Amino acid sequence: MGDMDPHIFAVAEEAYKQMARNHKNQSIIVSGESGAGKTVSARYAMRYFAVVSKSGSKTRVEDKVLASNPITEAIGNAKTTRNDNSSRFGKYTEISFDRKYRIIGANMRTYLLEKSRVVFQAENERNYHIFYQICSCADSPAFKNLRLRNADKFNYTCMGGDINIEGVNDKKDLEETRQTFSLLGLKEDFQSDVFKILAAILHLGNVEIKNLDLYIFQLSDPHLAVFCELLGVSAEGLVRWLCHRRIVLVAETVVKPVPKDRAINARDALAKHIYAHLFDCIINRINTALQVPGKQHAFIGVLDIYGFETFDINSFEQFCINYANEKLQQQFNLHVFKLEQEEYMKEDIPWTLIDFYDNQPVIDLIEAKMGILDLLDEECLFPQGTDQSWLQKLYNYLQASPMFEKPRLSNGAFVIQHFADKVEYQCRGFLEKNRDALYEELVDMMRSSKVIKSLPVYLLYQNAAISKSVKVKPARPSVKPANKHLRTSVGDKFRSSLSLLMETLNATTPHYVRCIKPNDEKLPFEYDSRRVVQQLRACGVLETIRISAQSYPSRWTYVEFYSRYSILMSHVEADLNDKKQTCKNVLQRLIHDSNQYKFGRTKIFFRAGQVAYLEKLRLDRLRGACVTIQKHARGWSQRRKYLALRKAAIILQQYVRGKRTIRKTVTAATLKQGWAALVIQRHWRGYLLRQVYQVVRLATITIQAFTRGWIARKRYKKMIKEHKALVIQKYARAWLARRRFQTMRRLVLNVQLSYRVQQLRKKIDEQVTVLRDKFYYETQVEGLKLKMDHLENENSKLQNLFQEKSNVNENICQEVSRLSSENLVCHCTFYSIRRGSCATCKQKNRVHKSYLNFFITFIVSQTARQKPASTIPKDYLGMLEYKREDEPRLIENIILDLKLKGVAVNMIPTLPAYILFMCIRHADYLNDDAKLKSLMNAIIGGVKKSHQKDLEFLSFWLSNTHQLLNCLKQYSGEEEFLKQSTPRQKKNCLQNFDLSEHRQILSDLAIQIYHRFISVMHKTLTPTIVPGMLEHESLQGISSMKPTGFRKRSNSFYEESETYTISSILQHLTVFHSTMSHHGLDQGLIKQVIKQLFYLVAAITLNNIMLRKDMCSCRKGMQIRCNISYLEEWLKEKELQSSNAMDTLEPLAQAAWLLQVNKSTDEDAKEIIEKCCELSPVQIVKILNSYTPIDDFEKRVTSSFVRKVQSLLQDHEGSAQLMLDADYRFQVTFPFCTSTQALELLQVPNSLHLDFLNRI
Repeated sequence: MGDMDPHIFAVAEEAYKQMARNHKNQSIIVSGESGAGKTVSARYAMRYFAVVSKSGSKTRVEDKVLASNPITEAIGNAKTTRNDNSSRFGKYTEISFDRKYRIIGANMRTYLLEKSRVVFQAENERNYHIFYQICSCADSPAFKNLRLRNADKFNYTCMGGDINIEGVNDKKDLEETRQTFSLLGLKEDFQSDVFKILAAILHLGNVEIKNLDLYIFQLSDPHLAVFCELLGVSAEGLVRWLCHRRIVLVAETVVKPVPKDRAINARDALAKHIYAHLFDCIINRINTALQVPGKQHAFIGVLDIYGFETFDINSFEQFCINYANEKLQQQFNLHVFKLEQEEYMKEDIPWTLIDFYDNQPVIDLIEAKMGILDLLDEECLFPQGTDQSWLQKLYNYLQASPMFEKPRLSNGAFVIQHFADKVEYQCRGFLEKNRDALYEELVDMMRSSKVIKSLPVYLLYQNAAISKSVKVKPARPSVKPANKHLRTSVGDKFRSSLSLLMETLNATTPHYVRCIKPNDEKLPFEYDSRRVVQQLRACGVLETIRISAQSYPSRWTYVEFYSRYSILMSHVEADLNDKKQTCKNVLQRLIHDSNQYKFGRTKIFFRAGQVAYLEKLRLDRLRGACVTIQKHARGWSQRRKYLALRKAAIILQQYVRGKRTIRKTVTAATLKQGWAALVIQRHWRGYLLRQVYQVVRLATITIQAFTRGWIARKRYKKMIKEHKALVIQKYARAWLARRRFQTMRRLVLNVQLSYRVQQLRKKIDEQVTVLRDKFYYETQVEGLKLKMDHLENENSKLQNLFQEKSNVNENICQEVSRLSSENLVCHCTFYSIRRGSCATCKQKNRVHKSYLNFFITFIVSQTARQKPASTIPKDYLGMLEYKREDEPRLIENIILDLKLKGVAVNMIPTLPAYILFMCIRHADYLNDDAKLKSLMNAIIGGVKKSHQKDLEFLSFWLSNTHQLLNCLKQYSGEEEFLKQSTPRQKKNCLQNFDLSEHRQILSDLAIQIYHRFISVMHKTLTPTIVPGMLEHESLQGISSMKPTGFRKRSNSFYEESETYTISSILQHLTVFHSTMSHHGLDQGLIKQVIKQLFYLVAAITLNNIMLRKDMCSCRKGMQIRCNISYLEEWLKEKELQSSNAMDTLEPLAQAAWLLQVNKSTDEDAKEIIEKCCELSPVQIVKILNSYTPIDDFEKRVTSSFVRKVQSLLQDHEGSAQLMLDADYRFQVTFPFCTSTQALELLQVPNSLHLDFLNRI
């Protein structure tokens, strides 16, 4: 690297090699004035690392690292008088490498952003590039909502005058910035929020300042409205706290207006803080995007930091920049001196302490206790502190320091003697910039902004969010603030971050890049030596040269010295094998003063000027050797030319002499003979060649003829074969078409025949139903006739009784008439003998009265005794009275010995349930607990004993048990069961006992009866399912097409049994349904029973399909679907569609569809996966593997198609069982239905032999 011109790639390569070789972290420190090329040099260094250490991963971290540069330049660079793209902040980029030294991530730290540039730019300068970029795209649809205009319309972007930079396209730069945002993974929402905040800052700068009463800012200002709209804050609150300040006193809080200049300062401070926090947010998001999972093995840091600056007016920013350069120069001096010392110790060279400039006093002046920064922070704590009072403190405390001076002609400045030059700083603005304060009320306003809240840097607005940088011990202990809640000043933050940077640099191996600016006019090929020397002095290069010149600045290894200066050695010295001793001998011969050089272990050290003397000697020796070489080369060249000319002359002489000799010896006759011989030779050779050509041509034509004939015959034979094949194909296709047509016609005829048969069956079933109804009505008529005969007998008895009563009444009437006549006689006698004795009259009167009363009493008693009770209407309570000893007779007659064919049972199927409940009501009415429990236990025991395997008996008692359970619920008195009851039914509720436990027992008993009922139907229906659904051919013509390779099963269970069809299944289902309907079973229970039976049909049928290959064909699928349609028609006919019974047939229907569908392409496989959702993956694969074509029109399922379906079924969850459980039972529920039967109107028929029951 030392033999070549300085190049940034050489420095980057050296850093990368040392990191890989020494396993130590490296740093590249790039410094220089503004415009010297620091940013470009740092960019090229990172580009070198990205190229030589590609990660090889899909994340392309190195591209993201390079992509961060356009963003940071857009938000942190601006045009100045010295540079069109000046970095207005310091940046330290830490590039992380893994163990293979490939980039795995990066991290960026920034220092001292120039916030004042947001609100003020000097003449011929610009604000940050990003503002001009968004203004250039103001007409773009994406920026319409920002209400931007040209950059010369905003105060914050037109202060410097010219808003354009020659050769720079701001619109194109914004597109690049947005592309890098997207490359780093920053989404459109984040970019939109960033542009909103930038536009809001521009609008805030255009808010007009007017002295109108107490409010300086107008609420009607359009720019103020746009600012509040973009950030989502209140305009009234913003205007209030820009124009007022809150002062918190001990006892009260005072809000006072502020003057115009302070309002302007508050507006500008708000703009600066918003931009600074936005800058930190973007840097934070970039660091997040550059962080890639992985452990860091080593890193290389690239520091792009401002160089030493001195202007006509130097302020707080130049003070911090020069303070940073003082620290970096100290680190550079210590590094150079340390390298020199290590080099001398390594080579065993005697050395003495080298005197070099130490800038520690200047650093102490700035950062030590009671130093410039310490006094500045102390003055910032005072509310009334000013720049002038702080400057006076500097004069008082630091006047004795030799590095601090007071200007002679100014009372508002101070001078510091830096390592590069004296710099005069103007104290105006130091306190304000160090405080960097913003009113707490404005901070609260920004907290309420939705746009700022969406940024992660929102936490920076918290008061407690004080900088948490690493604590670094300064040169002298600083004074700790008394209040821990005080804000950290800008100077303190910068000092802490600078100390952390110095710790990082000291822990790495530094490499220095000093960028020198050739001129200040930005002109190419112009070199200003005075400015270059000034920059070399400012960056410490001259001081480094001076330190190196005091010792041995030049050094060569023995091998390098021997190789370069071997030309100065004599032959005797060069012949020595010991090169080290040869070098010593040569130096002692050439340089007589031994103090001008020293011999080390591996190197030779020279004083200043000695290498130049050796180079002069070497140059002289080379010049002499060159002259000698040139002399010999020119002589050799001349001799070569002379020999060439001499050789050419000799050849010419030989040719001329030969010609002369030929002319003398050769005659004309000799020449003619020679010419004739040549002509003869020519013709003979031509003849021979023609003969050979003719033979070859004839042979070639013969071969071609035979070859073409063979090819023609071969082509002819091929055409004959193709023609024959076409004829065979034509006849074969015609035969296949005719066979396919005949097959399809046969299938269509079979379908038509099946449909017609189905219609005929429906008509037959309707006629059977009519006949059954007619039989049912005849049975009812017979029962009514019996009942009428019974009623006629009762009526005759009542008429006889009435006749007897009529005779009694006639006797009574006769007796009354007789007594009346006697009474009249008595009255006559009484009047006739009135004049007789009174005693006799009174006695007769008493006798008459006593006789009259006796007859009246006798008549009434006789009438009451002989008149029947039925003639007096009664109000029955719907209860049946029985004696305790009659309870076994009740259970035996109503449960055990009950005949289901009786008239009473046919009239009201659930009559036993009502009779039993009326007996339960009477026991509850009597409040007889023992009688009630005995009756309930007897009922439950009787129903259990009556369990039989007879279908009708189970159906009858399932209906009565359900009805008894409903009665117990309906008359329990619970609100949920009384909603549809009549007022009389509500009045008849149970009063004394809670029968919920008996209801539970009765419900369990009903479940047992239900399962026994289902089992009986299963046993009856099972033998008909396989023959009816699979084996019987309801579509005629399919039975003749059996799959080849299968023989009839001789051991089939159904071989010798009765032949069953789908009609057999439907007949069984019809019998089951009519039995349940005849016995009054609830419609909800009937639907559950039918659903269970349909599941049995589907399970048994599907299981047989899985086990029998002869059932896996397209025609069998058609048969199954036809049978399923029969079952569906039966459900519609019985109005049972709502029972969800067809859902249980869905797996069977899908299996039938799978047998019929095409099974060859990927689309077929996807359709199978979508349609066969009720079949498990195991069942689908089993059906595909078992599929067997019946004829040539069907194709077998290929193994590749089966594997394709299996791959698609991997993500589908399903049962791993192949067979369905035919014994599975759905959960049964007993629905509650309110009974409309009035218990008080029920009569107990005599046919039940329950004459011991009395209606109450």
